[in-house]
Amino acid sequence: MKKFFMFLAVAGVNAFTAATVFAQEATGLDALTAAAPEVPLTQALKTKFIEGGAGFMSLVIICLILGLALAIERILYLSFSKTNAKKLVAKVEKALEEGGIEAAKDVCRNTRGPVASIFYQGLLRYDQGIDVVEKTIVSYGSVQMSNMENGLSWISLFIAIAPSLGFLGTVIGMIQAFDAIQAAGDISPNVVAGGMKVALITTVGGLIVAMILQVFYNYILAKIDAITIDMEDSSICLIDALTKYNK
Repeated sequence: MKKFFMFLAVAGVNAFTAATVFAQEATGLDALTAAAPEVPLTQALKTKFIEGGAGFMSLVIICLILGLALAIERILYLSFSKTNAKKLVAKVEKALEEGGIEAAKDVCRNTRGPVASIFYQGLLRYDQGIDVVEKTIVSYGSVQMSNMENGLSWISLFIAIAPSLGFLGTVIGMIQAFDAIQAAGDISPNVVAGGMKVALITTVGGLIVAMILQVFYNYILAKIDAITIDMEDSSICLIDALTKYNK
């Protein structure tokens, strides 16, 4: 996990450098290109990036990159953790009937996912009684839940930081607008347009990043809830199977 966060840090630095170069290349846009009736999407985004301020927009993009990296890592982890719980329970019950506890352990040992891990930990303590097995399943289930939720706090942090950076850019843009008004001694659209544009673009950028990350965050929570339900239902089935085997 430390290597992964080191990778994210390097990726963030590279993203900030790329955004700065991106901003420098875009400063050469002329008025004719900006006034063209049909502007390519990439060119329009580049222009808005510069108008919003390379510094704040770079920070917003870094939040997007790091948040997406964490979200993709969690989605892959949860996808590999998903197993057919009903099929696993059926295999464990069949193994108990044919080979006993050791055969059931082998089935769980050869199956990936948190459900199989919980089953295996419970079967390891079968000789201590059903009550101990049940407590072990509950305790180890909490551990698996923590593993599945690992990294979500960072995603939620980026969801909160992105619009905050946008609002900070808004405040700075408004300050620039008032400074321009004070310097000109007059309130006119041309005087305040620059600062207002910075304010609006940074706000829009931060809100868009937050909405994108929020969609991934909710999707991850939905996958965790689905796996948790499978864990709880399967654990009850395992306790019933062990009780039946004990009799």
